[in-house]
Amino acid sequence: MATTGFWPVKGRLKEVIDYANNPDKTTAKEYLDEDLYAAIQYVENDDKTDQTMYVSGINCSKHNAYNEMIAVKRRFGERGKNIAYHGYQSFAAGEVTPDEAHQIGLETARQMWGARYQVVVTTHLNTDNIHNHFVINSVSFVDGRKFRNGIGDRLELRKISDTICAARHKSVIQSHKFYSNKKEYWIRNSGKPTHRDMLRRDVDEALSKCCTFRELEYYLKCLGYRFDRDFRYEHPSVIADGWERAVRITSLGEKYSHEEIRERLNANQLKPELYVFVSPKWKRAPLLNFEYQLRQAQRKDTVQLLFELFIEILKLCTGSNIQEADNRPLSPQMRAEVQKLDKYIEEYKLLCDHHIESPKELLSFQEDLSVRIAALEKERYDLRLKLRRTKSPEEITALKEQAKAITAKITPLRKELKVALRIEEHIPQISELLDAERNIELKNNGLVKKKERGYER
Repeated sequence: MATTGFWPVKGRLKEVIDYANNPDKTTAKEYLDEDLYAAIQYVENDDKTDQTMYVSGINCSKHNAYNEMIAVKRRFGERGKNIAYHGYQSFAAGEVTPDEAHQIGLETARQMWGARYQVVVTTHLNTDNIHNHFVINSVSFVDGRKFRNGIGDRLELRKISDTICAARHKSVIQSHKFYSNKKEYWIRNSGKPTHRDMLRRDVDEALSKCCTFRELEYYLKCLGYRFDRDFRYEHPSVIADGWERAVRITSLGEKYSHEEIRERLNANQLKPELYVFVSPKWKRAPLLNFEYQLRQAQRKDTVQLLFELFIEILKLCTGSNIQEADNRPLSPQMRAEVQKLDKYIEEYKLLCDHHIESPKELLSFQEDLSVRIAALEKERYDLRLKLRRTKSPEEITALKEQAKAITAKITPLRKELKVALRIEEHIPQISELLDAERNIELKNNGLVKKKERGYER
């Protein structure tokens, strides 16, 4: 099994050739006698690398590759930012011997670049995975044309490598379709759900409850999705509030193709428990119910109440410590906020601890904290100035302890100020999210009043 890679070199050509030709990596002790191994460890400069094993040149000599590549560049007057290209070909541990790896590397390089470019091929033995390095001159010795390094070149390198490995009865990595992108990878890597993750989970839930495409569309609409293209098309796509663009359901994975979904729906028709379609739980309108209970309790509209309502709604999606919540009655945009639940709880606790009920009280609290922090910082600054003029060890120790005590007072105050400033930013965001969620629930439950058509005589 050989993996391949390829990238441009923008630094010094000599350095990358030196790295590829490093005798510490191209010669393994078990393939040489001890005297020769010790001699090669000592020999590391360019004019002696011809003594190393598993170093070859294609369209150039291995011991004078740098000078010959530079000569081609000078001949055609081509330099540019990319002075060379560096590639690798790595094999599974124990699958090839150094000789086999080097021969596969040479054959790969000849097919890929040998007709037009100078290439240095080295086989490194310093890791468990024996691997080849390719250093390719960016300028062709035939006509001086620059190598362009398109996405197709990397695919072609892998194709050639796989073909040669298969011919030599070596394993090949099987291709799999990649249902994601770089941005989603980093979002998921940080522990946050992506749009596709939420959509995939909702589609799975809907597919477990529905028997027809019409039921499936209705179920997803109850979750807050809107169809850009429905299931009459080969690639149905949906969008939710807060998304920049629609997402194709067929892009979620192989089991979400149009035919696969059809088969799953047909299989559901044989399940007795699904003979009668039941409206999804998302029709319960939890936000409207919470607000109704608050009105019954005659609670006043305050900042505390806003955060309390928002946190209670988000908790519907968190489940328990034992199992995940089955009922997710919120729109995708609201469910995306669940990842920030700890921060919202911290903000709500600050509001309750300091009895903050309004934005005006929050602003007053921030100003008070800023004044207290500034006073403590000035006191600590005066101590540090005094510390510079003091020479007595006892007094120095005492002043440092006093400064340390003041720092211990400043730290929690700064943390509270940071949370208070965060609350100020979140108040309009939370209000906007709750308004959007309320409108979705009103619409899904048929509670939106249609505007009467007005006319003038």
